[in-house]
Amino acid sequence: MPASTLARFQRITPQQLRAFEASARLLSVTQAARELFVSQPTVSVQLKELAETLGESLFEQSGRQIRLTQAGELLYQTVRELASCWQRLESELAAIHGLVRGKLKIAAVTTAEYFVPDLLGPFARAYPGIEIELSVENRDRIVQRLSQGLDDLTVMMLPPAELDLDSQAFQTNNLIVIAPANHPLSNKKLRLNELSGERWLMREAGSGTRKVTEQFFAKQQFQPNIMMSLGSNEAIKHAVAAGLGIAVLSDLAVNQPAWSSTTNGLRILDVADFPIVRQWYLVWRRDTPQSATARGFIAYLQQQASG
Repeated sequence: MPASTLARFQRITPQQLRAFEASARLLSVTQAARELFVSQPTVSVQLKELAETLGESLFEQSGRQIRLTQAGELLYQTVRELASCWQRLESELAAIHGLVRGKLKIAAVTTAEYFVPDLLGPFARAYPGIEIELSVENRDRIVQRLSQGLDDLTVMMLPPAELDLDSQAFQTNNLIVIAPANHPLSNKKLRLNELSGERWLMREAGSGTRKVTEQFFAKQQFQPNIMMSLGSNEAIKHAVAAGLGIAVLSDLAVNQPAWSSTTNGLRILDVADFPIVRQWYLVWRRDTPQSATARGFIAYLQQQASG
């Protein structure tokens, strides 16, 4: 829009447009004033100022009545279009707030892929008009997405302290030690230092699971013999099952909570101070207004937790 046109448009007030719309619809300044609960001179002044701003006559006298000029007809059509657009906006906003329609962009760290679809599925069925976009990345990439404000909500274990965030814990995350099913220490109660001679497989640098594991090892003054870093939970599981080493993973990734059970060639070792218990958080930027769909999903999780 040219600057001159924008400046002229900005001089038009809502009161002037209301006075014009009522006068054009009723073809009477007196009736328009009565409908708007203002005096007739007030409406006349608003119409005069509007005409001067536009540089066009909007009404002309026809006997004892008024009628719209050609410019007035064009303005009346424009005002009705504006009213229609505004009504559509209000309707769409109401629909969004009612979660009838809208979009939810959610990002999750890789381990969360084992349960986030189970959270989103019932929500999507309850609100079929909501389009859901899910991105799964490692923690470093998730932190980048948070800093860039790419998503409405984020699911992660370690919200970064350097960003201005709000968060809500909603589920525990138990990190366990897994070994091959035929591991000689499978049926023993172990202390962590008894595993110092084992080959350890770790998630890649930047993984939340690795970060928590390294913090735990440092607190225990334990130095693992790290033989390999792998980029996914599935790669870790296959490598452990193949006998390449032992690892720390979320029990959600192993998908077998019983301590003494084997699953897919894996054994969960009974190690003192394990599982490492952490929380899953729903995270969002504090400095960014939340969408109605994000607020709706947060409320949905709260309702599920309380139910």
